[in-house]
Amino acid sequence: MDLDKALGLIAEVPDFPEPGVLFRDLSPLFADAAGFAAVTDALAGTLDPGVELLAGVEARGFLLAAAVGYARGLGVVLVRKPGKLPSVAGRVDYALEYGTASVELPAGIVRPGQRVAVLDDVLATGGTVAATGKLLEDAGAEVTGVSVVLELAGLGGRAVLGGRSVHSLRTC
Repeated sequence: MDLDKALGLIAEVPDFPEPGVLFRDLSPLFADAAGFAAVTDALAGTLDPGVELLAGVEARGFLLAAAVGYARGLGVVLVRKPGKLPSVAGRVDYALEYGTASVELPAGIVRPGQRVAVLDDVLATGGTVAATGKLLEDAGAEVTGVSVVLELAGLGGRAVLGGRSVHSLRTC
């Protein structure tokens, strides 16, 4: 399946999780084997040379990072919501398009100096990705870039990422 057709599988859900928010649901894409493979291959092609580890952001970023990690022979660290990890290296609170949230990094996984790419489904306001980058850098990692399936350009997420390299498969 070509990438455009695969990206066409993404559903738009109005007023979720609250009125006025247009949610992009990747569930139909993940459920389609050919579409998921096309997106996985495309994301794998966005990674900078020398990447040693992928950071997948809860929850859809887990699926993407795991698939791309397998395709590229890379390990994955899971950036989690609070209360999900037995041992935490750090926590960062951040603003979302529709509220606030926090993410945590598991202790003892990321090595100082390790080159890590961040993978997630959607770049919206940039809060989640910026928080993930801060967690990784606080652990001593070098963030090589950010790869996402969709970028919602009107929400200005790139502007809060401090000039990080961002690769999106589609910009809306």
